Amino acid sequence: MRASHPNPFATLYSQHWPQSDLWALFDRTAKRLAASTALIDGSLRLTFEEWLARSERLARQLARLGFGRGDVIAYQLPNWWEAAVVFLAGLRLGATVNPLLPIFRESELGFTLKQSGAGVLFVPGTYRGTDHRVLIESIRADLPMLREVVVVREEGQCRFDDLLASDSAAPLPAFADPSSVAMLIYTSGTTAAPKGVLHTHTSLAAEVMSLERVHALTPADRTLMPSPLTHISGVIHAILAPALLGTSAVLMERWNPAEAVRLIEAERATYMVGAPTFLHDLVAEQRRAPRDVESLRLFSCGGAAVSRALVEDARATFVNCVAKRVYGSTEFPTLTTTAAADAQTRGLDSEGRAIAPAEVRIVDANGLVLDAGEEGEVQGRGPECFVGYADATLNDDSFSADGWYRSGDLGVLDSAGYLRITGRLKEIVIRKGEKISVREVEEAVAAHPAVAEAVVVALPDPDTGERACAAVRLKAGRSLDLASLRTFLATQRLAKQKWPEALHVVDEFPRTESGKVLRNQLRDSLVAAG
Repeated sequence: MRASHPNPFATLYSQHWPQSDLWALFDRTAKRLAASTALIDGSLRLTFEEWLARSERLARQLARLGFGRGDVIAYQLPNWWEAAVVFLAGLRLGATVNPLLPIFRESELGFTLKQSGAGVLFVPGTYRGTDHRVLIESIRADLPMLREVVVVREEGQCRFDDLLASDSAAPLPAFADPSSVAMLIYTSGTTAAPKGVLHTHTSLAAEVMSLERVHALTPADRTLMPSPLTHISGVIHAILAPALLGTSAVLMERWNPAEAVRLIEAERATYMVGAPTFLHDLVAEQRRAPRDVESLRLFSCGGAAVSRALVEDARATFVNCVAKRVYGSTEFPTLTTTAAADAQTRGLDSEGRAIAPAEVRIVDANGLVLDAGEEGEVQGRGPECFVGYADATLNDDSFSADGWYRSGDLGVLDSAGYLRITGRLKEIVIRKGEKISVREVEEAVAAHPAVAEAVVVALPDPDTGERACAAVRLKAGRSLDLASLRTFLATQRLAKQKWPEALHVVDEFPRTESGKVLRNQLRDSLVAAG
């Protein structure tokens, strides 16, 4: 698969891109750290040499089945070691690897597999009540390119274990062109059809190397990974960081805060990345039943609004851990964050600065660059930026005329270059013609001592057009009503017209597998509830 939007900054960033493909970089790491643990999946501990051997064996079996350079190899697997083997086997073939989120069903799977033209798909048998063999068969007639479905950990027509158990002398191609597409990964499609994001070997390698610099990652680091290995954070931190840097990963098949704290203690995990809900749950669990978690040194929190109160709670609970904010997306995995030198002071109130050589700017509705302190759309460019969408018609709206990625987020840069996200261009409440950013209101509501998490959505109103409704998840044993909330907001220096006009308490928010709140689903349920 070729890039549908050539990176206009290839010359500018060429010195920051490795001249090897991802498999070659993994090969060096695996041979250097052969007997060291790479992946921990329950009781299984996979060393780097075992990971390398299994990936190459699978690559030869796929080559025997007729797959190779330019083909799309898809997988929809839980956080199992097999997902990491499939990913690296695809890279060894020079193919494009296509991770698919576990929550995808007939509609999303039919759309993504048809658009990608995937020739082989790896699935579990029955997982969380869904028989994926039946699921795929129900849509397979519309997928003429899909030649093989490989079943992992259960019986099927083509079994993963059988492929690994058989030797093949099928020749493998020479290493891939580093500028070719290595991964096609789809967004969660929470507001529209999933978008197929194209990353090259070089853009993914640049992302990992930027994290190595800013987080000072070494082979001594071990991440605990609850986010799916089909989500950008799971791919980067639990597959590619170990493959390229020699770190290791503890895979969590399903999020459970008590199990997470136990694993941090047992496996001496040193860092995590994830949505605010993971951090909040960790803090609550550690306070409920303290464990020895002194190994945890870093938690980069992003993917949704991160309140100052949550970061402060995390720092007070995990005394050796720097909890901080980070900003990125599937298209631009990590655009801004803080490093050890400034995380304590600026990781609370900002998303940090662009990781050099990446750059960030703020522009107005006409594309004019704004001065420090002015709010506008966040745009970024850098060697880790994706190279376009599988549907090339989406590119014109996603890149500026001079090639910067248009995030769709609203933000402000201060005079020192620190970014603060203030909302989404489309996530606003229009009350009597005035636009109110929900991000600003959410941060104010989340500061209330009874609130664990807050999401603000716009609800229709016959008098004002729209009104803000605050949906909140409360801390254990706490209560809150609208009058009390508004009394508190009066102390937060938030303009009165921005205060929520409705309050709804939820036990839990509807979420994606990576922890992001499904705003449309929440809004629909609130409208239905009146």
